[in-house]
Amino acid sequence: MSDIDQKPKVGVGVMVFKDGKVLLGKRNDDAEKASSELHGEGTWTMPGGKLDFGETLKEAACREAIEETGIKLNKLELISVTDEILTDKHFVTVGFLCEDFDGDPRVMEPEEITEWRWFDLNDLPEKVFPPSAKIINNFLEKKIYRS
Repeated sequence: MSDIDQKPKVGVGVMVFKDGKVLLGKRNDDAEKASSELHGEGTWTMPGGKLDFGETLKEAACREAIEETGIKLNKLELISVTDEILTDKHFVTVGFLCEDFDGDPRVMEPEEITEWRWFDLNDLPEKVFPPSAKIINNFLEKKIYRS
């Protein structure tokens, strides 16, 4: 595929936040099952995924949260826009903050995410999926855009 044929893709990530803690899911260590074009196997990630054609950013965030965690997002706030540019991929990731949601997180796609856990922002796991780490850093630094 030539460079002209390649196009950036859009992803969303949701920083589900409760009692000073962020919800992160452990991606499967097996790259085939982790289902990430950005090679996120074995990392911790927030709920999120790719924008579908005809879907708004908020709709994508809500759909991904339900599909991955079973929780219903009620109110979203835009907190981050980042670039992930690799030699063979380019994603623009839009990050949202959600403090108003219904339900408790459950593993809905066990082949992809093996567990969901709440982490204190001062005690995050060592390997956080890069787009999720950028959203968290933007939130902490009160920045919207990070390349």
